[in-house]
Formats: sequence, C-alpha cells, structure tokens
Amino acid sequence: MANLEALLETNSKRERNDWSGSLIVAALAGAFGSSFLYGYNLSVVNAPTVYIKKFYNATWERRYSSSIDEGTLTLLWSITVSIFSIGGLVGAIIVTPIVKFFGRKYTLMLNNIFAVIAALLMGFSSLAGSFEMLILGRIIMGIDAGVSLSALPMYLSEISPKEIRGSLGQVTAIFICIGVFTGQVLGLPEIFGKESLWPYLFGVIIVPSVIQLVILPFLPESPRYLLLEKHDIHRAEKAFRTFLGKADVSYEVEEVLAESQIHRNVQLASILQLLRNRSVRWQIITVVVTMGCYQLCGLNAIWYYTNSIFSASGINHDTIPYVTLSTGATETLAAVFSGLVIERLGRRPLLIGGFGLMVVFFAVLTTSLTLQYHVSWLPFLSIACILAIIASFCIGPGGIPFVLTGEFFEQSQRPAAFMIAGTVNWLCNFAVGLLFPFIQSGLQTYCFLVFAVICLTGATYLFFVLPETKNKTLHEISQAFAKRNKVTLEVQEMDQYSAERKSSAEQESNFSPTKDNGEAECRIV
Repeated sequence: MANLEALLETNSKRERNDWSGSLIVAALAGAFGSSFLYGYNLSVVNAPTVYIKKFYNATWERRYSSSIDEGTLTLLWSITVSIFSIGGLVGAIIVTPIVKFFGRKYTLMLNNIFAVIAALLMGFSSLAGSFEMLILGRIIMGIDAGVSLSALPMYLSEISPKEIRGSLGQVTAIFICIGVFTGQVLGLPEIFGKESLWPYLFGVIIVPSVIQLVILPFLPESPRYLLLEKHDIHRAEKAFRTFLGKADVSYEVEEVLAESQIHRNVQLASILQLLRNRSVRWQIITVVVTMGCYQLCGLNAIWYYTNSIFSASGINHDTIPYVTLSTGATETLAAVFSGLVIERLGRRPLLIGGFGLMVVFFAVLTTSLTLQYHVSWLPFLSIACILAIIASFCIGPGGIPFVLTGEFFEQSQRPAAFMIAGTVNWLCNFAVGLLFPFIQSGLQTYCFLVFAVICLTGATYLFFVLPETKNKTLHEISQAFAKRNKVTLEVQEMDQYSAERKSSAEQESNFSPTKDNGEAECRIV
C-alpha cells in the first residue's frame, strides 16, 4: 500500500511539473503568430464586406469609367474570400521541405515574412487604389496559414510530454478561436468596422507576427528534431531541460530514441513512401477522414456567411455585428473547455460526441429556419442552434485532428503526414467557401442537412476505427492499428527498416557522431 501511495504521489508530482514556463511560453508565442492569424483571417472579411465591395466598385469606375456589373463584383468577392484557401494549400505543400531544412521553430519564424508582406499589401490596398493588392495579400496570408497549421502542431507535439500532449495540442484550436473572436471585435463599427478604417483590420496582422519574432529566438528547437534528424544530442538534452524544467532528461532522450524505428540516420519519408507503407494505412485514412470532416462539417460556412445566416433568422441588420460576437465567445470558451478535459476524457469521446451533437443541432437548425416565419420565437432557436453547433465543434472536432496527426506517426513520417492532412484541410476549406452559396441557394433552409450527413458519417467512422491515444506512446498507438492494417508489430518494424535501409546506408558516410553521441548509441544498441 505504501508503495502504491508513493507511486501515485510521484505521478501526481510529475503531472504538476509537466507544464514548465518555457513550454507555456513556446505554446502561446507559437500559436499567437500562427493559428491565431488563421482564425483571424477566417472572420475578418465578414464585417467590412459592404465597404470592400464599394471599394472594388469605385476602383473599377475610376479605371474603366463604368460601374462594375453585379456578376463580376460577386466573382471578385468570392475570389477574395476563397483564395485564402488556395494560399493555404500552397503552404501545406511547401511545408515539408521547409521543416526538414530549417526545423520546426525556424519555420515558424521565417513564416512571418509571408504575414508581414500580406499585412502591408492588404493594409495599403485602399490607399493605392488596387483591389489586386488585397487579393494578392489574401493568397500570401493563406500561404502563411498553410505553413503554420502544419509546423505549429508538429512543434507542439514534439516539445510536449505525452501526459499533456493533447492539452498542449489544443492550444492550436484555442488560438484559432481567439483569432476568430478578435476579428469579430475589431470589425465592430466602434473600432475598425467603418468605411474609412477597414484597411486597418488587415494591417494589424503584422502585430502578432512581430511578437512571435521577438519571443521565439529565445526558445529551443524541437528536441525530437534535434535528436533524430540533426543527431545533436547535446542541444536535444538542453532543449528537453528547458521545456521540461528539470536537470535529468536521460529518460526522455531514451524514450524518444526507443520510439523511433531507426535510431540513427532518420530519412524523412516522402508522401508516396508514406502512402505505400501498409503499417500506417489506416492512420492515413483516419487523418484524411478527420481533416475532411473538420472542414466539411459546416462550421466554416457559418463563419464565412454569418451575417446572411443571422439575417435569414430574422435578426435586425444593425444588431448582427454584436450577435456575431456571441459565436466567437462561444467557440473560445468551448475550445478552452476541451483543452482542460482532453487528458481526462480522451480524444475518442470528444471527437465522436462533438460530431454527434452537431448532427442533432443541424437537424434542429434546419427545422427552425424552415418554420421561422410561422412561429415568432423560432429565430432565437436558430441562434441557439448555431451557438450549440459551434460549441459542439470546438469541444472535439475543432482541434483534435491536429493532435491526432502528430500522435499517429513517427518522426520520419510526420512532415509527410502533416502535408497530406494540410492538403485535405485546405482543399475542403476552399470547396466549402466556393460551393456553400450555391448549396444555400439550391437547398434553401435544407442546406445544413448536407453538413449533418457529413458529421454523421465522420462520427460513425471514428466510432468503429479510432483507438484512444490518450497517454499512449507511438508504439502503443501503432499496436492499436496493427490488426486493422493486417500487420504484426514485428512486420511493421521490418517494413520500416526495409524502406529506410537504403537511405541510412547512403547517409552513413555523412554522419560522424561525437563521443557523447557514440555513448548514446551504445546504450540503445
């Protein structure tokens, strides 16, 4: 009994010590200059829509001495909104070679170049009388978001102990929500939501980027990256000490090396190699399904077209900007709640439960929108449903897909996995932004049933396929998928060994370990 109490006390003490100051600063600074800007750019175009369209019309008249026709204006606006996703797709594609060459931390830092350029282009577009600058700024800002939504979760998953991996991973989702809310607040008529001030909404993007550039240089690179890809055991140990806040990190170093199939000369897997690897087949499918449902579940449609949805619900036009604030606040609170409970409840219940609740509330929302002109109080039920859908999304589907992508794959496969996840993410994001107006026009109040079906499909798949990954090592997660992949764990290791043996041999001559590295090798072998 005494031994059991001592063990529980030790575990409890370790959990309390998991959150070091450096770990918290790294998460906050990384997310503020990355996922915050993604969320901000999702919502910031909503408030100044009327003024931006007026700017497009005035610019067109000045150039061509005639008013722009409605069809061309709608096309330009649709491009402005959805081209952000095209930029995101480009960012997701280029992130793999960037994180390989520069590392996780320096990728986040260099990525701020895109944000600064985008902020300057969009902020000065009105002054220059060029709507092309605004569109170009949006696509460059999309590239920034595409890079950061892969590099940030990768960085956070590699610097965090497995006991708080889910909670720290949720920081990405929490700051997306804070970014959305900030965009809504700054877009109020009392702040920047005026015809003369709307360019400032885009110019302030430069602030989070500068703050991140000031803080990140004082924090270490990912210790896993340093150890497994750069073979620098001294810097890796130093990074572990900084992030974990303790002097003895030998256990963590050995644990990381034990999780790697090849302890030396880790060769990054290409997308094609990853797709051909049968030992991670269902992990890839699960990432594709969760990322696809993350975007296609309908939440981005609500963000892009919040005003029109509230107008259809019967809300007064002047009141809409303030009612919209409730959506951002709800999203933020739900994401924080998810971050607090994810290590207690696990990933499975939050994901499946979140999608399941969205199915219910989408069905109720469809009913209330259909009957709202017959019953006076139904518009308020529509608003309640929208808030409930947002909360349901944020307790699980809003952040956990990023966490799972970092948990499913080993170091050499992670960049390619995030590239696949990012590509699916941004293609689906673009599809929703482009197609939702037509779906809404064709199906009217029944348009949200499409998203209900997608959520139901996602919840069903996850119920039958997704194992719980809470507090599990990569080895344990791989073991959970092994039966479905129709391989034993030994075969998994042989597959990985065969795939990387050639690349290891090619790099052998380039790797000259120091005495301490050799000492580490002896311990492992």
